[in-house]
Amino acid sequence: MTAEVMAQEETQTAEVVAVAVAVAEPQKEENVEPKESSVDESKPKVVEKSSSYKEESNFLSDLKEFEKKALSDLKSKLEEAILGNTLFEKEEPKKEASEENEGEEKEVEKKGVCLWGVPLLPSEGSEGVDVVLLKFLRAREFKVNDAFEMLKKTLRWRKESKIDSVVDEDFGSDLASAAYMSGVDHEGHPVSYNIFGAFESEELYQKAFGTEEKRSEFLRWRCQLMEKGIQKLNLKPGGVSSLLQINDLKNSPGPSKKELRIATKQTVAMLQDNYPELVAKNIFINVPFWYYALNALLSPFLTQRTKSKFVVARPNKVTETLTKYIPIEEIPVNYGGFKRENDSEFSSQDGAVSELILKAGSTATIEIPALEVGNSLCWDLTVLGWEVSYKEEFVPTDEGSYTIIVQKGKKMGSQEGPVRNTFRNNEPGKVVLTIENNSNKKKRVLYRYKTNKSSF
Repeated sequence: MTAEVMAQEETQTAEVVAVAVAVAEPQKEENVEPKESSVDESKPKVVEKSSSYKEESNFLSDLKEFEKKALSDLKSKLEEAILGNTLFEKEEPKKEASEENEGEEKEVEKKGVCLWGVPLLPSEGSEGVDVVLLKFLRAREFKVNDAFEMLKKTLRWRKESKIDSVVDEDFGSDLASAAYMSGVDHEGHPVSYNIFGAFESEELYQKAFGTEEKRSEFLRWRCQLMEKGIQKLNLKPGGVSSLLQINDLKNSPGPSKKELRIATKQTVAMLQDNYPELVAKNIFINVPFWYYALNALLSPFLTQRTKSKFVVARPNKVTETLTKYIPIEEIPVNYGGFKRENDSEFSSQDGAVSELILKAGSTATIEIPALEVGNSLCWDLTVLGWEVSYKEEFVPTDEGSYTIIVQKGKKMGSQEGPVRNTFRNNEPGKVVLTIENNSNKKKRVLYRYKTNKSSF
């Protein structure tokens, strides 16, 4: 690989990463030492929620003294600015308006200053005002004046750009494959997926970035995605007040795309200036090998707060990494999870996912009872990292009946997706799923099943 090509690849990755960094004011991840367990790992158990990371507390009682003082000072500044009608001081007053009308407009402005649905006048006592203001303070390391200026600029930008109405704008369906919201993580954070490879399509690329007008529309669409994500948050103390962001770098377009570079820089500026502390974690998946070399170069320029929010996964570790943060039933099937669009078999109300640990060189079976004739059984199963042998059989209760092969045995490679299958039994028995681990590593098996009773 030539130095020129490597430089181009590094530029590309830096720009792609920058979009995610823009809204990433990170949160530290706990390092938990593994402990020897006395529980038999081979026995199935219900998957429990992970506590791998939590949001910083927004309860006043949990803040440090200097943080409480900064919050109090910012609220005082904000109250004074709203009541004094100086929050939008750069705007020229309407000369044609009468004094009476001006007074009415000022009163409306005082009462109507909101951000993300939260009234900002501190004396009104909204539950969410502390949560919103703490985001700006944390983004500016609790420097009150800097946080106040950032807040004022954000409010002006939203008013001038009419951001409050962007959620109702129709941008068509062309960009739906480039970014979307889907499911929640273990802590309840809504999950946002950014698919950079979507712009490998020249047709979509031109629709998004072909002209300055289209790039402006792309920015508003990106804004709309953030606003819709924020609508899913609970901006109150103790509520989930940030998103989890997944950045898929597979097939990212090359750095020679000038229009993409321009749009990326504009997106970076917009997100980092106007959406502070709204991403709890940034997970990069399908990361190419040269990302690590670039990361080593960029690392000295990133704060520890920013770096602690990054998680990186190579292509063969995507599902394993995502399950640390997101329940397998909330991960889309194309990333190794159980979530399928318009799923007619499983719903969020169906049974919890179970797991078992398959030790190296061992075999495990999962039995799905089918005691009533005519029922339809359905199951999802995946083995993280696969590289096992797998088969499915129906074993009748009557010893004189023959075992039915549902799925003949096969070796499952490391890139296999989750298995879904169904079976309708004509006699009492059970479906037996057999996983044989001939590797020298233990495997994590995740599965769920349900029985649809016959209506006859």
